[in-house]
Amino acid sequence: MIAWTIYITFAGAIVLLVLPRVFARWIALVTVAAGFAVSLATFFCDDVDLAHFKTIVRLPWVPALGMNYHLALDGISLTLVLVTGIVAISAILFSWDVIDRANEFFFWLLLVVGGSYGVFLSADLFLLFLFYELVIVPKYFLIAIFGSTNKEYGAMKLTLYSFFGGALVFLGIIAAYVSGGSLDLNQLAQFQFAPQLQSWAFPVLFLGFAVLAGIWPLHTWAPTGHVAAPTAGSMLLAGIVMKLGAYAALRVAMNLFPQGFQMWRTWIAVLAVIGIVYAAAVALRQRDLKFVIGYSSVSHMGFVLLGLATANVFGVSGAVLQMFSHGVIGALLFAVAGRMIYRRTHTRELDALAGMNLRHALPFAAFTFVIASAASMGIPGLSGFAAEITILIGAWKSYPLAVWITGAGMVLVAAFTLRALKRAFFDVDGESTAPSSASAARTDAGQMPAPPAQIASSAERSIHLEPITIPEKLGAGLLMFATLAVGLYPKFLLDRIQPAVEAMRFLK
Repeated sequence: MIAWTIYITFAGAIVLLVLPRVFARWIALVTVAAGFAVSLATFFCDDVDLAHFKTIVRLPWVPALGMNYHLALDGISLTLVLVTGIVAISAILFSWDVIDRANEFFFWLLLVVGGSYGVFLSADLFLLFLFYELVIVPKYFLIAIFGSTNKEYGAMKLTLYSFFGGALVFLGIIAAYVSGGSLDLNQLAQFQFAPQLQSWAFPVLFLGFAVLAGIWPLHTWAPTGHVAAPTAGSMLLAGIVMKLGAYAALRVAMNLFPQGFQMWRTWIAVLAVIGIVYAAAVALRQRDLKFVIGYSSVSHMGFVLLGLATANVFGVSGAVLQMFSHGVIGALLFAVAGRMIYRRTHTRELDALAGMNLRHALPFAAFTFVIASAASMGIPGLSGFAAEITILIGAWKSYPLAVWITGAGMVLVAAFTLRALKRAFFDVDGESTAPSSASAARTDAGQMPAPPAQIASSAERSIHLEPITIPEKLGAGLLMFATLAVGLYPKFLLDRIQPAVEAMRFLK
């Protein structure tokens, strides 16, 4: 049944090409809502074995080369399919007023969503690679055609980095196929690859996938791509696409080459910690709100890589939970910055936003950004805390020093998040009623200072902007509900994630 998420999404994309533009947004919304309904029904189905990567569809594709159309499902895959549906619905709602070339816009968007479903469900190595590469093309067109700031540069940089990572992945796939004689992920997971092969094939394969996960120092495509992309593109990029790399690194590289993983996992942890601290420090210096969130995404994906490097159930389960959590939080942050703020103010510069008093002009946007910021900082009761504390518990067992260093990164995360929140919504230039130095000098000379009435209050300085629309409120509400639900009851997801993690080969 879960395979229908792929079929429905691609069918919706095809329908968009033939029906009039007036129906485009409704077709897109119905398509992603149907896919989400299928994933939700599977999530609550008691008959599904989520502890093992069980086959759901298997058909011959290219028998001569051992290629099959092979889909499978476990708790890890289902969790990421679920967050894909949530982010996709929100992205459509935040694109509700897209009119220019609407059919084309939603067509590319649905291709990204359908390709992502394919990656999360593929049990054939070549099929996974096909879906993985399929996502790159619509990403490019979404940014290059519908983007904003340096959109051609951002689209090309993202695509070149993606193809570079894809080339490394292809080399790793060839090595696994030639040595293992199969493309079936379940069969390859049982094959004993030579340690000499694993020592070089694992880093090649892992690094190829990790490029898309924003691993330091190959992370620079992410902030540039986020800033250049349209709002829905940024939401999909942070919420879904970056998770493809982390998921594939776990499912393929770590599970196929466990000895190679043990050889290199300390270096993965080192790069992850550097990414957490470095990206947070750079975010603290950014003046563009989207750049702040873009570097924030790199920092939070560092937690995912650190969780994978721990090689224990707590750490890896926390990494998968963080993929879900950051998928929701990152999408929500970009929705506020790109759609609620930029669309109305035509600026993302924090210095310019500081004088607009947006907490009065856009109160719902301010409330949403507060919730998203709290989740991003890891405030208890929201999904960010549940994911990060699980990762840190796992990291403490494997790399205690990394936990101490990561703590400094978490302080920086709180610093740049609060700075962005204050400047964008709660920092009005000239709001203070304290007299200036010139006024004080006139008072000392016996002159009367300017009357208080000349100093505008924050409410008086509010600008009048278009109110937040119903679709935007629905999209934000869905994302906020997801982060709150998982934050209050993470067991809901962990009960499905942990059995699948325990079945992974590299833990045995």
